[in-house]
Amino acid sequence: MNSTTPEQDLPLGNSDFALLRQNNKIYVDKTTMVHQLAKGVGNKVFIARPRRFGKSLLVSTFESLFKYGLRDFQGLAIESQWTDTTYNVVRLDFSETKNFTTGAEFQKRIDSVLTLAFGNVGFAYAPDPLHTVCDQLSDWLSKYPKNSLVLLIDEYDAPLTACLDKPDLFEQVRSSLSDFYSRLKKNDGALRFLFITGITKYSKVSIFSELNNLNDITLDVEYGTLLGYTAEELGRYFGNYIARAAEVLELPLEELLARMRERYDGYCFDGQALSHVYSPWSTLMFLTKPRNGLENYWIESGGQTSLLMNFIKGHSLKDPDQYGRPQVIEKTRLSMSADVKTIDDVVLLTQAGYLTIKSAEDGAIVLGYPNWEVAQSMAKLYTSILLREKGLAEIGAAGVVRCLRDNDVDAFVGRLNKAFLAIDYTSYPVKDEYKCCAMAAVFLAGAGLSALSQTHNALGRSDIETVLGATRWVLEFKFARPGDDPEALLAEALSQAESRQYGAQSSETRLMHMGLVFSEDKRQFVAYGVREARTE
Repeated sequence: MNSTTPEQDLPLGNSDFALLRQNNKIYVDKTTMVHQLAKGVGNKVFIARPRRFGKSLLVSTFESLFKYGLRDFQGLAIESQWTDTTYNVVRLDFSETKNFTTGAEFQKRIDSVLTLAFGNVGFAYAPDPLHTVCDQLSDWLSKYPKNSLVLLIDEYDAPLTACLDKPDLFEQVRSSLSDFYSRLKKNDGALRFLFITGITKYSKVSIFSELNNLNDITLDVEYGTLLGYTAEELGRYFGNYIARAAEVLELPLEELLARMRERYDGYCFDGQALSHVYSPWSTLMFLTKPRNGLENYWIESGGQTSLLMNFIKGHSLKDPDQYGRPQVIEKTRLSMSADVKTIDDVVLLTQAGYLTIKSAEDGAIVLGYPNWEVAQSMAKLYTSILLREKGLAEIGAAGVVRCLRDNDVDAFVGRLNKAFLAIDYTSYPVKDEYKCCAMAAVFLAGAGLSALSQTHNALGRSDIETVLGATRWVLEFKFARPGDDPEALLAEALSQAESRQYGAQSSETRLMHMGLVFSEDKRQFVAYGVREARTE
């Protein structure tokens, strides 16, 4: 496995490209794509990616290139390609404006950000109640030399996301932003290069409807790996750290790589599903603290669920019984701008990184969870919804994984029952076997069970399969309506798992079939049993 030299530090938390390079931290060279985007005069580019995927570092890379030329790019691919001069650069970070409670307060914040940022390249605002900051900025830009200013806008949508649950305030913020972008359109001849990042595409903000020739590369095959790490880059740049982690965890290198792939890989950002990348945040967090194991860093990422939780306050996500099910949508739905009142929850989940492209054909895209880390995070989100914003620990249902690992089936089912009894049945009634299985999948994944899935073989499809060490557990569910015999249904579940050989093709040395019968009227599992199907 090729890698960087041992003395290079990991770039965790470094979004300043110049500082990263000057401090000799690892930089995964994306500058061939950076050059492709930056070389054309008047280019205007937009890219949407989830949080913690390196958007700010990419913005900083463009800032260094246009402001200082090749000063910070020694040894990188672009060094032999870039021949342009330097420019005045304005960098705006709209996450700095997201703490506000009124439209007037937001206007003051954005006026301050614009005044300070453009002030660095010669703009001077003269307080005048009849001529706003945008008025004066527009006049100033109209006199600016053609193709001589670089404008970089990071997290353009942060102030909008901050008030998703407040429609009136959202409209006021959108109006303020639209005013700014309409002025850019009017004076875009001054721009040598415009680059905008965000997570979502909100309609009626004037970015996507008014800016001339804005190139949205969010689903562009050519730039599918612009952010995130490919498997090849992981080996080339972080080989020493991965080898060190394998030693710390006392795992064979190939096994560690397989676990990293299962947990942190799988994000696809191109419309043809030709490439996939690892989450840079989770990968770097693990390599920084390998002794902690391959933890779920996605759910710990600050603000990762803020977009969803603000949306949930005024809307609803897909029902939890949709957990783990592939979603099929038209490709155009992912690339269209959305209104806050009609935004599609599947599109929102994809933009936030909870769903990703799994396959694409004939204009249709299949979406699914990118990896176990996100699947568990989504399960925790759904668990919170099902349990009225409580977690499994708060209702006494924690320790599910430990019970199964210890072969304590009674305790396992007991904790599962506590979870089901705590469900908000008014909103999420369990009325059939399908919903029972889906809810169980949510709780078990939220509790930390990995490789949780519905698995097909030639004879049928098991309900839930999960692996703990050398043991594969197959869980088969039955639903008992009033008058049904739970013991007969239990026998049917175990017989079905055995006759259809669920889990038999797996490589684990031990295979366990568990039958569980859920009672509709008692709202819990009233019969359960286990058969050991393989011990060698």
